[in-house]
Amino acid sequence: MIKTIKIQDLKVGMYVILPISWFKHSFIRNKFHIKSREQIKEIIESGFEEITIDTEKGFAAEDVESVGHGNKPLTPPKNWEPEKLIPEELKIAIHDKNMAPQKKAKVVYKSSLELVSRLLDSPTSENIGEAKKGIADIVDLVISEDETGLQLLKITSHDFYTYTHSVNVGVLSVMLSKALFKGSVNHNMHELGAGFFLHDLGKVRIDPAIINKPGRLTEDEMKKMRTHPYQSYQILSETNQLSEECKIIAMQHHEREDGSGYPRGLKGDEIHPYGRICCIADVFDALTAERSYKPKLTPFEALKVMKEEMFHHFHKEIFEKFVLLFK
Repeated sequence: MIKTIKIQDLKVGMYVILPISWFKHSFIRNKFHIKSREQIKEIIESGFEEITIDTEKGFAAEDVESVGHGNKPLTPPKNWEPEKLIPEELKIAIHDKNMAPQKKAKVVYKSSLELVSRLLDSPTSENIGEAKKGIADIVDLVISEDETGLQLLKITSHDFYTYTHSVNVGVLSVMLSKALFKGSVNHNMHELGAGFFLHDLGKVRIDPAIINKPGRLTEDEMKKMRTHPYQSYQILSETNQLSEECKIIAMQHHEREDGSGYPRGLKGDEIHPYGRICCIADVFDALTAERSYKPKLTPFEALKVMKEEMFHHFHKEIFEKFVLLFK
């Protein structure tokens, strides 16, 4: 879609259409993707007050974490009892050896969304413990049934509600962990799965006005948003559900290989492999999600952006293994 925006709203990743002849500005063409902040500076210095962009060809790569983190507007939260937290359909599908992989994946995915949504409504100690049991069953399924796992990869939804994002990142991270750690007995896959699925649990303590804001967050709002890894850690700690795996994932899923992440600005080998895994899955899901301000990217397009524009954020070998999941 062609739209006109204020020059101050220009972002890296947008596809711009300059309104003047090519020889009247410093760029070699009138239509192009913005690759850097330096290009934005050049456009601003050209004297434009507004500029035209094509949202079908471009997006705001640097806004992967800064806007549109929202929960789906829901009815008032319900206090779920632990015995009702896990959908019955999930229990049936998990243990049905005769269900076709494609059908099983659909049931498991839909039920996982319901599970995480209910947990976010009522994140009590008992409910978190019960949710971890359901997640452990999902992890076992992904590890033991290759075809069901592959079908799960294909059907992940492309909205960006917190509970949908949590399930997507959980599935992606478990699949990547399976590829990385297959055959090893040194990793507690149940606790890893719990950490991946619950990595954003702390968002329940962020102001809903910030979570649901459709536009760019202010600096103050971003500071509050960036407390959610610590809040996830706190909730898991307060509810006595904080294993070492969950602790690492909660605190490190927004750390970046070049030290530009948060909350601690860890760099390189300061970041645990579990944090590196969740980071990659988190960014990929954000890029492939449908947002009000950008079209979703296909998996191939998202991987291309991650490699060409964001590669310094990720561990090279782990990212390469992630790419192979989609071969």
